[in-house]
Amino acid sequence: MGQKMKMSRQQLRIDGHVVHALGDVSLFRKPKVGLLCSQQCAGDIILQVYDFARLVQGSERAIVSGFHSPIENDCLPILLRGAAPIIIIQGHRLSTSRLLRGWQKAIDAGRLLLLSPFTEKDKRVTADLATKRNRFVATISDEVLIPYAAPGSKTETLALELLSSGKRVFTFNNRSGPLLESGAQLVEPGFFATATNVQAAAGA
Repeated sequence: MGQKMKMSRQQLRIDGHVVHALGDVSLFRKPKVGLLCSQQCAGDIILQVYDFARLVQGSERAIVSGFHSPIENDCLPILLRGAAPIIIIQGHRLSTSRLLRGWQKAIDAGRLLLLSPFTEKDKRVTADLATKRNRFVATISDEVLIPYAAPGSKTETLALELLSSGKRVFTFNNRSGPLLESGAQLVEPGFFATATNVQAAAGA
């Protein structure tokens, strides 16, 4: 069920984008890890992503994602049950009229921030807006976790661009392919939950 909003929206400027926000904007100052995953994901990696969402619950890192692909979306309720900060990038104009109860509760607790870099005319997610949303997720994140990028997918293309630009990209996929060959770092699900790694990200 949804419920009426209790907080007013704000307008920010982030990396040259006019961004509409709802929630505690101070979450944006936390170390941020972007979560992006292809629509189709290998079964063994799905289990690792669930472990990641469970293990990172107590981290000070903000998890940034559109939470749109099936595996990203599956992570959201797991994260909402924890204490980790969450930043949701909407793939359309900022929708603030009604929210799911769990979202409202997290916003009221100061641990969920909704952002949209899109205008009022962008009423629905399109393939183009989804691509721009994912790029925005990557842009504002200090590092990006791409558990799985399907061969030839837009996610793989974006991952390779990020690696080429020097962005830190991590993956759970140990199969040989363009990401690992281009410098993506293979990690375990618990990597992002450790205090040492959080501190390293904050100082990067």
